[in-house]
Amino acid sequence: MNKIAKLTFQDFINAFPETELPIDLTEDTQSIFSKENKPLSKQLIEQFIVPIDEGIDEFTEYVPCFRIPRTKDFYAIVLWKAGLMNYEYFIITFDKKGNLIEKKMVAGTQVKGDALLRTVTTIKEDWTIATVVGVVSANDDLAYDPATSLDSMLELTQDGRISILT
Repeated sequence: MNKIAKLTFQDFINAFPETELPIDLTEDTQSIFSKENKPLSKQLIEQFIVPIDEGIDEFTEYVPCFRIPRTKDFYAIVLWKAGLMNYEYFIITFDKKGNLIEKKMVAGTQVKGDALLRTVTTIKEDWTIATVVGVVSANDDLAYDPATSLDSMLELTQDGRISILT
């Protein structure tokens, strides 16, 4: 009987190629990551994502996006998750042994009642994360009101935490 070899944390991290910053995360960038990166195997998802993610069902998909460069004492990856009516980018940080430090949704599209929340993000060279959230009516895509936009600034710290700057 053949046993499937257990994949290592390094196998998981290597599925996320390092990229140069700055980088924008929008509704459309996921398609670029889907074309350029190999999909995560079912085994990698079961070993490394399922234990840290809630709300997984048979419709959930994941796309490995990239790894943030020049992290010394931790790994920082960006993962795209597609669920029913929700498409989200997460920054997930791990220590060098593979223990979760932090997981934060930083961009995506979510349906909340009769509203559509769209969040776009730029991750800059200095590891600051600029986000803008816009709200539109789910019934009328043209009903976007710029006055309802919210922006915030986050920062990826040297210890792998994600802190709010503004």
